Amino acid sequence: MIDLKRNKKGFVKATGCRVKASSIYSPHQQEDFKISRGKFSDFLSCPRCFYLNRVKGLDPPGTPGWTLNETTDRLLKKEFDECRHRQIPHRLFAPNGLGHVVPFDHPQMDKWRDSLHHGLMLRHKDTNIILTGGVDDIWQDTRTNQLIVVDYKSQAKSGLVDKREYLDDPYHQGYKTQMDFYSYLLSGMGFEVHPTAYFLVCNAKREEDGFHKTMNFDEYLIPYNWDMSWIEEEIDEMVSLMNQHQIPQPHESCKNCAYSDQYARAVHPDGIDRGDDSQGSLF
Repeated sequence: MIDLKRNKKGFVKATGCRVKASSIYSPHQQEDFKISRGKFSDFLSCPRCFYLNRVKGLDPPGTPGWTLNETTDRLLKKEFDECRHRQIPHRLFAPNGLGHVVPFDHPQMDKWRDSLHHGLMLRHKDTNIILTGGVDDIWQDTRTNQLIVVDYKSQAKSGLVDKREYLDDPYHQGYKTQMDFYSYLLSGMGFEVHPTAYFLVCNAKREEDGFHKTMNFDEYLIPYNWDMSWIEEEIDEMVSLMNQHQIPQPHESCKNCAYSDQYARAVHPDGIDRGDDSQGSLF
């Protein structure tokens, strides 16, 4: 996909660089610096792309917004907020053995769900790195008072959703990383987190006889036993990477890095001065 930079007035010049200085990390800086759950996932996916974005300030091509998914999320939040206000179980809870669960009522809930401006926040050890993550929802087990991490997922696949296959799908590994990360943040913030998180999967029914201005969904609560035992070590590696001056090697499966390398070869067939620290990519 070719991504053209534009605003409400039309096309604007693309520079390939980030313009907000506070979003660029300088190795060994003293000022606090936020790293979101999404950027942590970028680090896990490809250290080079993460470093070029956060430390070198490159602005990679974007992807279109998932407006239908965002609409589903927005409507679900309204539905759960009504139950939160009344402190009653949602209609999905009893059929799934969760009649003792209610949406968690907390004055910071709206901020925790605001991934762009706030989210859950936790300082990493004694560093200047502030970890953040915008959670979709949090429920509470009324018997133990433990918090339950919840993530909404919207999709459109034929047939029924198998819960085991959903979690085993390699394309959903990042979903599980989300849950592990949110549970890590909440635990670090001093909350007791229930060992089971839930994906609320809304699967659009594609076998209907027509659209008729209506899209129907099947709903599934898929339990996931989160694991945060691996997170801290990876965060330590991420912080160490941010404080180095050498651009790291790419992930061998990273299409962005492979494209940038092939782009450089095509545009500069006679070679390109890549510098000592670029290790073979356009950047």
